[in-house]
Amino acid sequence: MPAILCTPWLVWFLEHAARDAVVPFLGEGESTVGSHIDVDHLAATPVGQAVVCLARVVHAEGRRVSFQLEARDESEVIAPGFHRLQVIDAGRLARRVDSKRGRSS
Repeated sequence: MPAILCTPWLVWFLEHAARDAVVPFLGEGESTVGSHIDVDHLAATPVGQAVVCLARVVHAEGRRVSFQLEARDESEVIAPGFHRLQVIDAGRLARRVDSKRGRSS
């Protein structure tokens, strides 16, 4: 197998492109979590080659924000897709996770 960008890392990069697009608009104590992603990884990219990930907001309703995604390497589009983020209260999420661990905050 040649050394190429793997799909899990590509998805991570795309999700962070979407998150970076909304972070400036988040309030105190807010964060985001991914709730849906649909990506077609169409082409291999050699490790070390530049990849640019773009996320364009296509819909926002309440605390849900939907994005059109695109990743390109130095030669071509390697992955089009769709992603949805949910804006959350980070403290509330931490409390819910702690309760699943059997802790109280």
